[in-house]
Amino acid sequence: MPVRAEPVGLGGDDANAVDRLRAASDSILEECGKVIVGQKDVMELLLIALLSQGHTLLVGVPGLAKTLMIRTLADSMNLTFNRVQFTPDLIPTDITGTRMIEDDPETHRPVFKFLPGPLFANVVLADEVNRTPPKTQSALLEAMQEKQVTVAGVRHALPEPFFVLATQNPIEQEGTYPLPEAQQDRFMFTVSVGYPSEEDEYRIIEATTSAARPHPNRVVGGEELLEMQRLVRKVPAAGFVIRYAMKLARLTRPGGQDGEPADPNVPDFVKKYVTWGAGPRAGQNLILAAKARALLRGRTYVATEDVKAVALPVLRHRVVTNYNADADRVTPDEIVRKLLALVPARAQE
Repeated sequence: MPVRAEPVGLGGDDANAVDRLRAASDSILEECGKVIVGQKDVMELLLIALLSQGHTLLVGVPGLAKTLMIRTLADSMNLTFNRVQFTPDLIPTDITGTRMIEDDPETHRPVFKFLPGPLFANVVLADEVNRTPPKTQSALLEAMQEKQVTVAGVRHALPEPFFVLATQNPIEQEGTYPLPEAQQDRFMFTVSVGYPSEEDEYRIIEATTSAARPHPNRVVGGEELLEMQRLVRKVPAAGFVIRYAMKLARLTRPGGQDGEPADPNVPDFVKKYVTWGAGPRAGQNLILAAKARALLRGRTYVATEDVKAVALPVLRHRVVTNYNADADRVTPDEIVRKLLALVPARAQE
């Protein structure tokens, strides 16, 4: 069958909104660039996740400005921001909030009053999220998935927009609680933050050891950001683009577990090195992130190149490798890159 033609892009008021989104996004990245030296790809991925209503996990060694990136992104927008330093003694009510007994000024009788925790903000930084016990991690999971918290059986809605940015240190794993696969799957992206280049490191040292302290200007408000998020959902994606994203996710599944039939198209290296592959949420996140990236590029339709560009941060934490991979030192990133090279970007339906 012939390849389906590209869909017609957005028009009318939506077309004007696309121009406003791109201008606002450029302004956000420009303001962040006043504080963050280099790391342009990481900052763009954070912005894509924010526009896609997704959460992000930043992984990197200490001293790479992961916390500063998140704080600067929040400061460039008129959003509330809270930081939670996750520690082994943190309990769920420390982040969700708790009920306190207070005297009612009218009846002078004791009543329960809910005191919101740090999760009640537009941007929440969960610093070193793998250092807190599973019970507290599960409270964060409900907030990320349901955008609400439950305290003493009462549900409390979180503010909109709501965005969780978590950091994780890949070294010093003693005394930590690794995130379970179910919670990792709630993150749209896992972004690896690497060391800066030589020139960027020079600029970082020069800037951070001087008296000047640049601050980003606030260029976007909460309502404008919500409108930008709604616009991302309106971007059309052709059938072959959706099938491309779906195929990437499906080929990460080796099959054979619990009687599940193995897909004959799954490559041998996946069967050899992967225990569990990505679920349907991976395909959803691939398309949503690709839509946001297309808008940042000034396009009103999604191309397979957008899916390829976000495939690594979307899939790397959803591919669970086995002992064979550990022995051969094969990482999830290598498996995803092999799949990207193997799957044709313009497959016919």
